[in-house]
Amino acid sequence: MQTPLRIRISWPAGHLTASLDDTPTSQALAKALPLVSTARTWGKEVYFDTGVSVSRETGAREVVEPGTVAFWTDGGALALPYGPTPISQGDECRLASPCNVLGRLEGDPALLTTVRDGEPVRVELLET
Repeated sequence: MQTPLRIRISWPAGHLTASLDDTPTSQALAKALPLVSTARTWGKEVYFDTGVSVSRETGAREVVEPGTVAFWTDGGALALPYGPTPISQGDECRLASPCNVLGRLEGDPALLTTVRDGEPVRVELLET
């Protein structure tokens, strides 16, 4: 059995780790790591450009659970929702468009509230 990919996402006020499923998008992202980008916030979602370009996978979803690690194919960005976005209906996490689901954050996704728009964010692969 293949070990799941694990990544660390760091920003000035904290960090979270995530486990990623073995998907074509996860593999493409892993090849691009480590990367440094600029955090953007959209409601209760943090997203940032990765420089990775992949196509939408068959399981792409628009509404996901808080703490989902998603890849926004339209923008080449990693999307980390932790609550409602401007287009959510009720308490759901609704992404801007269907995104490839890569995995889940470990720990409390509410830590993402400490990410400020425009801050640097770093993503690196964790050795298993």
